[in-house]
Amino acid sequence: MCGATSPAQRLLHGLCPRSPHPRCAAGRIWLDNVNCAGNEKSIRDCKHRGWGNSDCSHEEDAGVICKDERIPGFKDSNVIETEQSHVEEVRLRAVVSGSRRRLPVTEGIVEVRYKDGWAQICDEGWDSKNSRVICGMMGFPAEKKVNRNFYKLFAERQQLNYRLHSVSCTGTEVHISMCTFQFYRGNSSAACSSGMPAVVSCLPGPLFATGGAQKKKQRQQQQSQPRIRLKGGAKAGEGRVEVLKNNEWGTICDDRWNLLSASVVCRELGFGSAKEALTGARMGQGTGPIHLNEVQCLGTEKSLWSCPFKNITQEDCKHTEDAAVRCNIPYMGYENLIRLVGGRTEFEGRVEVKRGSKWGTVCSDGWTTKEAMVVCRQLGLGYSLHAVTETWYWDASNVTEMVLSGVKCAGHELSLSHCQHHGSSLNCRNTGTRFAAGVICSETASDLLLHAPLVQETAYIEDRPLHMLYCAAEENCLSSSARHANWPYGHRRLLRFSSQIHNNGRADFRPKAGRHSWVWHECHRHYHSMDIFTHYDILTPNGTKVAEGHKASFCLEDTECEAGGIVRLWGTVKLRVPAESPHAGAVAGTSRVLFLPADVAKRYECANFGEQGITVGCWDLYRHDIDCQWIDITDVKPGNYILQVVINPNFEVAESDFTNNAMKCNCKYDGHRIWVHSCHIGDALSEEASKRFEQYPGQLNNQIS
Repeated sequence: MCGATSPAQRLLHGLCPRSPHPRCAAGRIWLDNVNCAGNEKSIRDCKHRGWGNSDCSHEEDAGVICKDERIPGFKDSNVIETEQSHVEEVRLRAVVSGSRRRLPVTEGIVEVRYKDGWAQICDEGWDSKNSRVICGMMGFPAEKKVNRNFYKLFAERQQLNYRLHSVSCTGTEVHISMCTFQFYRGNSSAACSSGMPAVVSCLPGPLFATGGAQKKKQRQQQQSQPRIRLKGGAKAGEGRVEVLKNNEWGTICDDRWNLLSASVVCRELGFGSAKEALTGARMGQGTGPIHLNEVQCLGTEKSLWSCPFKNITQEDCKHTEDAAVRCNIPYMGYENLIRLVGGRTEFEGRVEVKRGSKWGTVCSDGWTTKEAMVVCRQLGLGYSLHAVTETWYWDASNVTEMVLSGVKCAGHELSLSHCQHHGSSLNCRNTGTRFAAGVICSETASDLLLHAPLVQETAYIEDRPLHMLYCAAEENCLSSSARHANWPYGHRRLLRFSSQIHNNGRADFRPKAGRHSWVWHECHRHYHSMDIFTHYDILTPNGTKVAEGHKASFCLEDTECEAGGIVRLWGTVKLRVPAESPHAGAVAGTSRVLFLPADVAKRYECANFGEQGITVGCWDLYRHDIDCQWIDITDVKPGNYILQVVINPNFEVAESDFTNNAMKCNCKYDGHRIWVHSCHIGDALSEEASKRFEQYPGQLNNQIS
């Protein structure tokens, strides 16, 4: 525990120095910013940031020195309480015919795990606040009234075993274990005087809505511009929290970020309460402004914007402190419809899907990272590291026949069945096992994005003589009309700019191809590790391409790295969640240990056939004055245009977020000069600002050299 506040705590604050000390604790820090009034019966009843939500290190471990005398009324006892004093698992048992076969379960009797079975909760004193907590745990943002008459008849015909009674929640708890309640002792089958179990009915969020009315509500919410979103998460309901302010998307600083504020975010987005309030850019660093700091929600707010917060200043926070969440989502059972077979680990294998009662493989025609991302998400295995189109090297002793083809995903689907496919008609060029689709999943992924201001600051036009462009022509870095030029006489007009490509993800960006297949270019004297890494294009305002750059193959390396502050993964430890934790039951789990290095070291260098890639926290810089760092605009007529740069355009390498791979700028070209302005990453602006983007206000820079 850290965050000492009492005199006794302050006495021991700093007990553990930065050097190793035998009295320093090991493992996870469970509590931070503990603030007690003094009359609480347990430290779990004090205010704090939430279980496991801490920005402390073990040199800040808190301690106490207790007095010898007992408080009045305290009695020693040799009676050992063996019964568990917490609730580990809760479910909604659907009993209405029809709803028992449909997922998600939105209504039913609330049951808690007890010994080897399930027990009920007596509904005496049960109110909507209790229902709200249960719905939040089940992944639903809100509760609704339920018809108790049916359940009363049901209860009269059943032998029920009551476990809890006198449940009293405030409605802001993320788990029923955090509410006050009592356990039944002895014979609990006839203990509930009302004779009714607690019954709850929940409203699903738009992503999990069923039925016509729910779908209509979902469409209405999608049509309105949201003011909050999650980015970079591997699963639905998790990610870095971003908010829209002044028509620009930005992040939230993690100061005082806790489960109450995180739950407001989750419910606002149509999920349940928060499982975790994550700090320290655990879901990757954002870009642009940091809009909010010290958000302190009560938990009852309908929107994060209704919570108290502080406006941010540049000195307050950096993107290494971006806040994130993991929300409770409804159980949909999607993982039961797919499996990985033949792989060497649980994270890889040939994809097999369940069609009716039959399992079968998937055709690999058109199988890309986007489809593989959906598979990994559906199985809860994180991100796709590779989309495998030939699976001959995996165990094929239990091969099934091919049952699905033509799969094409947008990448955000929760299940492969939600993607486009050929349905019951199979259409695949190669139906053998060798050509079945496969995946390799990873818990982390890279995230590339372009430093947009640098493009705007460095853009200019150069008229370059043809005799200096032989190497560029060899690598196809000029427009097609250059082939018909009068070499070596004449020139080409080039729009030149620098590009700085950052890796803000949680894994290094590595080329898909191994060293054995890299291509040596004698003219420029380096190996190209990717066939297509970046597209440079000039577009008309309606999206028609009028010129393109051919920066097709890149020599990937770390040019510079940030100094400190990048969260890195180091190892794992075994931990046991305390009984008071809302996550009790996840005992003896594995948790990553995080540390902050003083500096991020470069790992990749192109020279001497070195390894290629971009380390987390580093960037690869391509200066404006190197070959092929341009767009050939010789044939472009004067007018208003859009400069577009797209990194990893074919999604060859997995990233946690593909929506920030494109950068756009407004351009005005008068035949002699070019003005470049309003450069921004793909979805950094609101819809309204994006519509205004093409209206040119005029600039006074970027002369022809």
